[in-house]
Amino acid sequence: MSASKSALEERPSPHAIVRYGELRACRDAFIDTRTPGSDQKENFTIVGPGVSENPNQFVHIAEPHGFNIGGARQPPGCLNSQHSHDTVEVFYVHQGTWRFMSGETAEDGEVILRPGDLISLPTNLFRGFENVGEDVGFLFAVLGGDDPGRVLWAPQVFDLAKDYGLLLLENGSLVDLAAGQEPPADVGPMPRTSPDQIAALTKASSTDLETCVLRSDSLVDLMEAPDGVTARPLIGPEPLNWKHGFTVTELRLKKDYSIGAGALGMPEVWFVQSGSILVSGDHGVETITANAGDTISLRRDSARGALALSDATIVAVRGGDGRRAAEGTLQ
Repeated sequence: MSASKSALEERPSPHAIVRYGELRACRDAFIDTRTPGSDQKENFTIVGPGVSENPNQFVHIAEPHGFNIGGARQPPGCLNSQHSHDTVEVFYVHQGTWRFMSGETAEDGEVILRPGDLISLPTNLFRGFENVGEDVGFLFAVLGGDDPGRVLWAPQVFDLAKDYGLLLLENGSLVDLAAGQEPPADVGPMPRTSPDQIAALTKASSTDLETCVLRSDSLVDLMEAPDGVTARPLIGPEPLNWKHGFTVTELRLKKDYSIGAGALGMPEVWFVQSGSILVSGDHGVETITANAGDTISLRRDSARGALALSDATIVAVRGGDGRRAAEGTLQ
């Protein structure tokens, strides 16, 4: 391949690749970004608007997919404060060791996740997560819907933000008072989360959280697949089968094995967990190499395929619920 960018890289979204090394981080995406212990996290909005409270958050691929793709990168000891979402939130661990905690004060339950593990967190549940490993960690995240709504923060998050000069408005955007920004006269502050709002949320013990987790060494080969590929259905008809609005399947490819399918008629995103693959477009003409940490958004009306240049693992996210979405790339 020549040194110039391929048609796959130059083509307008949603048929695009986002390189891990070219991810554009936002370090002040949320109200807790100055709180000690949370002030080193990096937030990425890869597909869709995400839930960032900073209007300057960079969106890599804005085209609607029916779901949002994001990422969180945090050094050891860095914490994401307790919050809840209006839509389902799924995390797949790319790097690091992570502790996920439930409850208003992070004391209801917890689970530990490592690379290749996945957790699907339901709506209306306070959750937070912390990198408890020794190296920088990265989480690949999927949020349901084109508009994933806003974040509901635990009350203490508002108190800490006030100490560090951040104000969250009722329209979901941040004002940096410490930097001299003035809140608009026609938009009030976001009310501190009330006891009634907290009482309406779901509680989850450690045992409850574990039912939302799939481990990297579990449920292998439950889906029919040809020799050379191992398919792990994660979100979809099985095993985490509650409605998400998208499916997630992990594909483990042996070196030199290829997969392909016709146009699926649905949005699809591939995240390369490990190894390298050669991604092809229509008729195999457009090709580009994707490596660990890269994200590829594939056009719904375009054929697609992948050749494993080494042993590789791909996480495939597809719009819609059901087996057709989950098995699309195995046709």
